[in-house]
Amino acid sequence: MGLILNHHLVEPVARGLLGSISCSGGPTPEQQRLLQALLTHLWGRPDLRIAALEPMGPEELAAALGDPPTRRVAHLLQMTLEFCRHPQTDPQLALGQAYAEALGVSSAALEVSRDWLLQGVDQAAADVGRIFNAFLPLRSEPGLAEPLASADQPEPELVARIGGFAQLPEGSLGRALLGYYERFGFPLPGQEACALNHLYLAHDMTHVIAGIAATSAGEIALSAFQLAMDDNPINESALLASLVTHEAGFVSANPTLQPEEASLDSPSAAYLLASELRRGSACSADFSLADHLALAPLPLGEVRRRFNVSRPIHPSAVDHLFW
Repeated sequence: MGLILNHHLVEPVARGLLGSISCSGGPTPEQQRLLQALLTHLWGRPDLRIAALEPMGPEELAAALGDPPTRRVAHLLQMTLEFCRHPQTDPQLALGQAYAEALGVSSAALEVSRDWLLQGVDQAAADVGRIFNAFLPLRSEPGLAEPLASADQPEPELVARIGGFAQLPEGSLGRALLGYYERFGFPLPGQEACALNHLYLAHDMTHVIAGIAATSAGEIALSAFQLAMDDNPINESALLASLVTHEAGFVSANPTLQPEEASLDSPSAAYLLASELRRGSACSADFSLADHLALAPLPLGEVRRRFNVSRPIHPSAVDHLFW
């Protein structure tokens, strides 16, 4: 089910989301575009147009959404839209707090947003770093003996293990991973000393299986895909990290990357996010936490079938890979 709503709930959620970004002069063009993409490509309701919807306030939305799962979906998407306002404003942050309080929900993103509002951007950045580090071991490749990589020493054994995927059959997950590294020019995890190498391996395998490219918009879309597969704290932390690094731009959760702003501010990026939320919602299990090293010899197509990873409706040469 993921983030797919019952047909009759789409309109009230959309009106609530519109209300949650109706401040500081109204929703920005980016926020409006993203919300329309959710309606059209996540929930299949192109008949609902943002310009024709009446915004719904926090209490009214809470009264319309009785069950916790739907409230949770509304909250997670509200926080995503909130982080897409540039420049960010106190009224937007305060509005997010009001909607969360009315719905009785919370999240790591809400914690960051709250401290951003009450204590400033430095405290919000500190929250991001703390949350990222807390979940780092849980987001790292489970097939490795040690969840945390060395920050001081390369790992030649890991490099040899990944490089050995070249001996696997054409079309295997392992061979596809090597193709991914070649396409984007990334070093194999372990070639350079980095505390994130074991996270990179799991993350890169997830890119390959989902078939989502490692662009800025693709990083956010992949994390959203993961959350749609399974709304758990690990995937929630991954989406938060992507949003603050590639969209909000006030800090990079990954110290090896420079923060970026407004990576979702284009029609193609809005479509990518919404359509990947739908694809992730259709998966049968969360493969981002699977033992990818054990899956490496299998054909990529078989791995995708195992987790019900569907082909993108409109594969893009920029945003997708291996379709």
